[in-house]
Amino acid sequence: MKSQLRTGTYFPDWLLERRRRAEAALTSVVATCYLLGVSTRRMEKLVESLGVTRLSKSQVSIMARDLDEQVEQFRTRPLDGGPYTFIAADALVLKVREVGRVVNVHALLATVVNADGHREILGLQVTSAEDGAGWLGFFRDLTARGLTGVKLVTSDAHAGLVSAIGATLPGATWQRCRTHYDANLMSVTPKSGWPWVKTVLHSVYDQPDATSVHAQFDRVLHAFEDKLPPSPPTSKAPARTCSRSPTSRRNCGDNSGPTTLKNASTVTSAAAPTSSASSPTAPP
Repeated sequence: MKSQLRTGTYFPDWLLERRRRAEAALTSVVATCYLLGVSTRRMEKLVESLGVTRLSKSQVSIMARDLDEQVEQFRTRPLDGGPYTFIAADALVLKVREVGRVVNVHALLATVVNADGHREILGLQVTSAEDGAGWLGFFRDLTARGLTGVKLVTSDAHAGLVSAIGATLPGATWQRCRTHYDANLMSVTPKSGWPWVKTVLHSVYDQPDATSVHAQFDRVLHAFEDKLPPSPPTSKAPARTCSRSPTSRRNCGDNSGPTTLKNASTVTSAAAPTSSASSPTAPP
């Protein structure tokens, strides 16, 4: 006859603690490899070196569930570290596997300069398409979590994004992302002219004040008329939205300078969520 325990186990905690630590370490390794995109075959070779003879895909998925909880806590955390003076909004196109097939999704991102003057990822949402409804829900979520003190938001000229900024952050000004504008301009520039165009653009962004920026932009656009075909990027309207803002990095901190986010789907496709040298334009 086998005796039964009312509480606890036959094994003392001091004996099981070492095993729990080993399991936690293995789970951490597998979850990290999963996050880095390590293949199942390489994962199996890795755990073999740790003494595990076999590791199935389902076991890897179970071990990686801890990541979901961590990501959810990060995405829903209260935004009590404000005021957040400067925000850069952007979307990255990512490939994900859904129901056995690979599809494109859009990751909506907001990068901020926090009260300590450091960059911080403020929000992240994944949507099937980058549209006005998605951006509106994104910014409403940020404000519901406590986003305050926003004076400047930079982004590309996506109409739905600009409208969402105006609807949810009424006290903030919007300015067009310098790097996005550069990319738009390069798309209508012959490759042989890229070095020259980049040089003259930097001469605009390096001006000390808004008046000098506008004057230099007029000179540059006049030069573009002789060398580049007529197109939206070479017109005055978008150019004016990329000149220096009164709310520049002098007020937002040195860490508000240009940063480029790379799309996971392609190395050559870039999205830049910053520009300290853009002119404010009131959202519609």
